[in-house]
Amino acid sequence: MDLFEDETPGPGGNAHEFTVSELSGAVKKTIEGQFGYVRVRAEVGRVSRPRSGHMYFDLKDDRSVLAAVSWKGQVARMQVQPEEGMEVIATGRMTTFPGQSKYQLIVDNVEPAGAGALMALLEKRKAMLQAEGLFAAERKRPLPYLPKVIGVVTSPSGAVIRDILHRLRDRFPVHVLIWPVAVQGQRCAAEVATAIEGFNRLSPNGPVPRPDVLIVARGGGSIEDLWGFNEEVVARAAAGSEIPLISAVGHETDTTLIDFVSDRRAPTPTAAAELAVPVRTELLGWAADMQARLVRAQGQAVLSRRQRLADLSRALPRPERLTESARQRLDTWADRLPNALRRGVAARRVSLSETAGALKPGVLRGRIAQERQRVTGWADRLPTALDRGVSRRRETLDLWTGRLATQPAAMRRGLDRQRQDLDRLAARFADVARRGVETRRDRLAALDRLRATLGYEATLERGYAVVRDGAGQVMTRRAQAVEAAELAIQFADGTLAVGRGSATEAPQPRATEPKSAKPRTTKKDTPPEQGSLF
Repeated sequence: MDLFEDETPGPGGNAHEFTVSELSGAVKKTIEGQFGYVRVRAEVGRVSRPRSGHMYFDLKDDRSVLAAVSWKGQVARMQVQPEEGMEVIATGRMTTFPGQSKYQLIVDNVEPAGAGALMALLEKRKAMLQAEGLFAAERKRPLPYLPKVIGVVTSPSGAVIRDILHRLRDRFPVHVLIWPVAVQGQRCAAEVATAIEGFNRLSPNGPVPRPDVLIVARGGGSIEDLWGFNEEVVARAAAGSEIPLISAVGHETDTTLIDFVSDRRAPTPTAAAELAVPVRTELLGWAADMQARLVRAQGQAVLSRRQRLADLSRALPRPERLTESARQRLDTWADRLPNALRRGVAARRVSLSETAGALKPGVLRGRIAQERQRVTGWADRLPTALDRGVSRRRETLDLWTGRLATQPAAMRRGLDRQRQDLDRLAARFADVARRGVETRRDRLAALDRLRATLGYEATLERGYAVVRDGAGQVMTRRAQAVEAAELAIQFADGTLAVGRGSATEAPQPRATEPKSAKPRTTKKDTPPEQGSLF
C-alpha cells in the first residue's frame, strides 16, 4: 500500500468550481494549443455563403463531420472555392465557438484533392444505369394532357405538398392521392420505391383509383439530404413505373438519379404541378374560341352552299322541257301497243296449234306402252330386292339381339338412370304443381276478400238497407214502395218482411230478433250491381 494515496474529494470538497465561460475558455486554449495548424483531407458537404461574405461549410468523411468557416478576407484570397461534393485538403487552425459549444476549423486555404466519395459513387451508379439504357429518350413516355387522378409521393407535412396542391387548385382542380414518405434519412429510398410500386399496383377500376401521372417531389437540400433519391432502388422503381412519372426533387440546380430515369424532370415541385395539368381558364377560352370559329365556319358554309344551289337552279332547264321527250315517246308507244298485242296473240295461237298437232292419240298410246313396260320390269325385280332387304335387316336385328343379350347389366344401368331421372322430374313437377295450386288458392282467397269488401253486404254494415217487393225486385223509388202489396227490407243482420198491416221477419241464416219493429230511416244509395240501398 502506498503511503500517500490520492483521495477524490467528495461533494462539497476542495474541487475548483469553473464558470461556463472559464471552462469554455480552457477548452478553447487546449484545442488551439494542441491543433494550432492542421491540414485536413475531407469531402466538402453543405456550403453556405451569407451576405456578410463569410463562408460556412462542412468537411466530412464516412464517419464524422467537421464544421469549417472562412472569413471574408480568407475567402477572397482562396484560389479554389469549395463546392459541395469536392474532395479537398483544407489548411487552417482549430478553435471553438463558445456560443454553441462546438469546435470548428478556421480554414485559410483549400486545395482540390479529387472528386468527392459521394460524387464518385453517384457517377458510378449513373454510368451503370445509363449502360442499361434506363436513361434512353425512347423510354420516356408522354404525359397525359388532362389527368383525372394525380399521385404525389412526398412528405405530408412539408411545404412541398402545399405548394403542389395550391398550384393544382389554381390551374385545374383534379383528384390528388398522396402517398406519405420520408424524404431524407435511411427510410427515404425504401419508402419512395414502395410508394411508386404501390401506385402502379392499384387497379384502374378499384375502390382507390389508379393515378394517371405520378409526381415525386421534395424541397431543396444538401446532397446528403437528397441522397435517398440517388439510391439504385429508387431509380429502378421509377424506370419500371407503368404510370408516367415527373421528378421534382430539390431546386433547379439539384440533380439526382431519379431525374434521369423519370419521364419528365421539373426544376421545382411547383413546376411539376404546372407540367401535370393545363390551365383551366385557358382551356375554356380555347374551347369558346373554337366554338365561335365553328359557328362562323358553319354559317359561311351554309351561305356558300345556298349561293351555289341558287346558281345551279338558274342553270337547270324548265321541268316541262325535261319531260317533253319522254311524253312524246309515251304517246308513240301508246299508239303502237294495240297492234303489238294483236301480233303477239296471233303468234302464240300459231305456236299452240303446232304443239296440239304433235299430241296425237297414237303418240300418247306409244308413250303409255313404254311406261307400262318400265313398270312391269320394276315389278319383276321388286320381290328379289325385297328379299335381299329383309335378309340384311334380319342380320342386323340378329346382331343387335346378340349384343343386347351380352350386355344386360348396361341396359339395366341405363334403365335405372332413366327411372331416376323420371322420378326426379316427377318430384319437380309435383312440387311445381303444389306451389301453383297454393299460389292460385292464395290469389282466390284475396279475390274473395276483395269481393266481400266491394259487395253491397259490406255497405249494409254502415247503416244502409235494400228494399225489394214481393217478387224480389229491387225498388229504387218511394212511389214503387207505396204501391207494393208487401216489402222485404234487407238489413246487415237479416231481412224484414213488411205487409200492409203488419211487419214480420223473413227467415234468414243470419236472422236475429230485431231491436225494433219500426222501420228505420234509410239513406238512399245504389250500390254497384245490387240495386238501391236505403
